[in-house]
Amino acid sequence: MHFETLAYLQTGTPRQQEAYRVLTQYQVLEKLSGYDPLLVGTIPLNIDIESSDLDVICYWQDQQEFIDTVRDSFSSLKDFRIREKREIVVATFRLNTFDIEVFGQNLPTRQQLGYRHMLVEDHLLRQYGEDFRQQVIALKRQGYKTEPAFGKLLKLTGDPYEQLLRFE
Repeated sequence: MHFETLAYLQTGTPRQQEAYRVLTQYQVLEKLSGYDPLLVGTIPLNIDIESSDLDVICYWQDQQEFIDTVRDSFSSLKDFRIREKREIVVATFRLNTFDIEVFGQNLPTRQQLGYRHMLVEDHLLRQYGEDFRQQVIALKRQGYKTEPAFGKLLKLTGDPYEQLLRFE
């Protein structure tokens, strides 16, 4: 699967197709195009549950410019919030049926943990098949976050966020 563009969503599950429509209709990635945006997380992998959001990661070199761009582009949208914590900026808002989270940091998007984890998880899902995917979803419905769900199923010890990177 090619995660560099949103094209794969057009022929995916109904939820993936809806994500494609929302992201393109509101030009979310276009408005963030100066920050190498990538959609990551559970929806691209088809392990989402009803409460899953759309996660867009971005790479900024000028934090204030990124904040200004995000505010200018999305502050009028429902439930908009933006917060900064050290070198990380997170903006959240709602579009149609989706909560959107825009995550920005001064690290190229393909080096960010969200992207790296997604690639590892995609590989594992392909390797272990549909039953494994359904088990991940079941754990997520029980309240597990994605990486801990993978960690439990793979019987990883220690921090599952770190342990999953061993599969890179």
